[in-house]
Amino acid sequence: MRIAQYIVDFAFLLDNSLRYQRIKRFFRNLLENDDYPYKRYFDYFMIFLILSSVVIIIEEVKTPIAKWLYFYDVYFVTAVFIIEYLLRLWVYNDVHKIIITEYEESLFLEREFDIKKVCKEILKKKLEYIFSPLALIDLLAILPSYREFRILRIFVLFRVFKLLRYSQNITHFFQVLAAKKLELSTLLVLVAFTILVSGISIYVFEERTNPNITTLYDAFYWALVTISTVGYGDIAPTTHEGRAITMIIILVGVGLISFSTSIIVSAFSEKLTEIRENRIIHSARKLESYYIICGFTNMARLLAKRLKREGVDFLIIDYDIEAVNKALSLGYLAICEDATQSEAFKQINFNNVKAVMVLTNSDMHNIYICLNVRSFSKECFIISRAVDYNSHKKLKLAGANYIISPYVTAGFFAAKVINEPIAIEAINDILIARKNALCEQVEVIRGSFLDGIKIKDVNFDKFKLILLGIVRINADAPTEELRRKFYFNPDEQEELRVGDILIVMGYSISIAHFKSQVVESSLHYDKKI
Repeated sequence: MRIAQYIVDFAFLLDNSLRYQRIKRFFRNLLENDDYPYKRYFDYFMIFLILSSVVIIIEEVKTPIAKWLYFYDVYFVTAVFIIEYLLRLWVYNDVHKIIITEYEESLFLEREFDIKKVCKEILKKKLEYIFSPLALIDLLAILPSYREFRILRIFVLFRVFKLLRYSQNITHFFQVLAAKKLELSTLLVLVAFTILVSGISIYVFEERTNPNITTLYDAFYWALVTISTVGYGDIAPTTHEGRAITMIIILVGVGLISFSTSIIVSAFSEKLTEIRENRIIHSARKLESYYIICGFTNMARLLAKRLKREGVDFLIIDYDIEAVNKALSLGYLAICEDATQSEAFKQINFNNVKAVMVLTNSDMHNIYICLNVRSFSKECFIISRAVDYNSHKKLKLAGANYIISPYVTAGFFAAKVINEPIAIEAINDILIARKNALCEQVEVIRGSFLDGIKIKDVNFDKFKLILLGIVRINADAPTEELRRKFYFNPDEQEELRVGDILIVMGYSISIAHFKSQVVESSLHYDKKI
């Protein structure tokens, strides 16, 4: 009983140890988590060990190898393989949680703690891993290191099979086959039955007259070669009955090959979209910052075209596969998911997302998408489209930070065009960057030449720019509308502060030069500090 108490105390100690949990999480991520940044380097290291050890063992078959290569393969490579195997066995499950679960159940049911049950459960879980296909490959890959038993060198093949763990393409291939396990197992049974029947038949008819078929093994070998339509020609039937069976087997073989091909092609078609989306999400995760566009509508297409031209990264999410394929054909990152469902954002790291733009044609969809995004991130900036003006309040309550009403804006422009066509045309040219004219924002960075300077001293004429206004942020304001205040045509004596946003208008080359001067001057300030 005292031993059991020690085991329970140790289990609780591990469960409460942050250091233990951190170490185990590190190795679990390193071995199993494809999103972990260091796993890629670990995979490269293991691939190098596997290939180098295979080359050494093959070279050793004919010629003696150098002593350092022998020690490298026998001790270093084998030690790494053993450590990796033990680490995988360790991180496969949490033994201490099994102990704690049984202890808590025994307290609740007021019964004695059953240490035998715990040991059985632990052993069951570990054996579950030990006898899994990849774990068996890992174990058998260690055996070629024992040179005293030359027969064990055949297990060098399992070192090659270890590459399955470190190649996602091969892993995806086996996942595709696993998805069609029932169909492939049915096909395998059918092939085995056909080989059995045809092998016995050819043995009965050919055993006395054909010198190449003397055993059932020869007959089954002939049946497999024939049914696969390979036809080596080393065994050929000599009787009429045998040739008739051969013709039937050839036709059956063609049908079975067609059947197996259709199974694999359909499996890949079903899995291809998932694999492609996973790769796209992995590509998005590598980006330092990017936008998410929900709904590949006409407005979203114009936005995506503009963002791509400016070199800004973005990810498109749409539930319509045709729209996603169109986006992919244009070279955009796009996945087919319903943005109103939580599964669409489960793999998204919102720390790298600059803003989510909700641009579907349905206000109801936009509201649900805003709610869904807010369930993952409270801080992410959300821009939403509103078809109906009455949906503004609902979208605000759903979490949208900024709302665009294209029909309201279009109506305003249409009314203005009637009275002031030239002015509106000029504004339109600026908004769509026609004739290289732009309206951009420039932030006042700490330590830059704008920091603490008066507007009259900036000399916008030198930069060939026009200052339209300043957006000043007041973090202490109670509402978001009050936090961000726009000052149109501000007074020349106004002093600029860190965090102010200048709204300037000019040619793209002028704006780019002005921004670069602001950033460079702030860098000089950082170096002085």
